[in-house]
Amino acid sequence: MRKLDFSVIIPYASLLPAALKITIEIGVAGFVLGTFISIIVGTCRSKKMPKIIEIVLGIYVEVFRGTPLLVQLFFVYYGLPSLGMRLEPILAAIITMGLNSGSYLSENVRASILAVDKGQYEAAHMLGFTPMQTNIHVVLPQAMRIAIPSFMNGFSSIIKETSIVSVLPVIELTKLGNQVYAKTYHPFEIYILLGVLYFLLTYSCTFFAKWLERRASTWQQ
Repeated sequence: MRKLDFSVIIPYASLLPAALKITIEIGVAGFVLGTFISIIVGTCRSKKMPKIIEIVLGIYVEVFRGTPLLVQLFFVYYGLPSLGMRLEPILAAIITMGLNSGSYLSENVRASILAVDKGQYEAAHMLGFTPMQTNIHVVLPQAMRIAIPSFMNGFSSIIKETSIVSVLPVIELTKLGNQVYAKTYHPFEIYILLGVLYFLLTYSCTFFAKWLERRASTWQQ
């Protein structure tokens, strides 16, 4: 059996920082977009809204949760140009990741809002808060504390899912790994390294999540 030889990766090590940077950029930007979308969609779906808005938001959530991320990515990058909307590959990846994660996280936001005690609404009303002020200053801060663990899981997932972007002309970690493999024919060494890098990225999210939860518990006391 052939021994592992990680030295074959050394000539390509200089390409790694740029690929890692693109992976992090897509993951972080996609998560930020997804968080923004999820707060809006989750808040709206937790309230009584006009029927047409409920239908549109429901279709968005079900479509993006019910179809593969890869198909969504192909549609945004390869399908939209036929409608006159051509996007750069990185932008297409960020938008797709954001829309996909937003659909999942919006359900977490909705559930977290519904978990806030009804007495909070009554107290805010007695203090003269408008419904919007109640949502922004009273309900959402409590709901987001509840949703922290699920949001951090979502962030970890989106970092790992950036590997799907390798199907586009973007040199992120997985794409770089595939190209190095095509030149070296050393799959185990390359994909072990990729696995370690993805693990380190997602494991750092775990530490950040625990720190956020501790901070949220401090604020709640």
